[in-house]
Amino acid sequence: MVSSLDGFIAKKDRSVSWMQSNDTYAAGKALTQEYIAEFLKSIDCYVMGARTYEHALELGWPYGDKPVVVLSHKAHKKDKETVNFYSGDLTELVNGQLKSNYKNIWMVGGSKTTKEFLRLNLADEIVQSIIPIILGDGILFFDYVGKELPLHLKDITAFKDGMVELSYEIKK
Repeated sequence: MVSSLDGFIAKKDRSVSWMQSNDTYAAGKALTQEYIAEFLKSIDCYVMGARTYEHALELGWPYGDKPVVVLSHKAHKKDKETVNFYSGDLTELVNGQLKSNYKNIWMVGGSKTTKEFLRLNLADEIVQSIIPIILGDGILFFDYVGKELPLHLKDITAFKDGMVELSYEIKK
């Protein structure tokens, strides 16, 4: 997930135009197309909420031909061959269907989906990329998970554009 320093993933109007940083951090790593491509190759399957799916279609589909499961309780037009919709139990989806077929399942999307995955202990890791901006208001990343989750810092990467990526393992 990408967020502002103060923990917002979008403005109140759901806009994310602020996600492009004009900052410069000379000691940072270059965020090249090769770096991004290598990272995306490691993902076997995506799970996302319906709003994230609709937003991705509007912005230009970044998920290629990888399998995508969209969580939704209402019918949607299937715009991509690799997309399937799911409205059942999340634990059954992840533990019963996806884990046996995919090694690296990447949950993409908003605070509601993130909160449910954390609340149900369905996430093993949190990767948060922080853009150097304070929005002051908007849609929160975690939106009150409702329980304490101890974390272990796995990695930190600072990029030339000022973005910092924090990778945490969720202790079980």
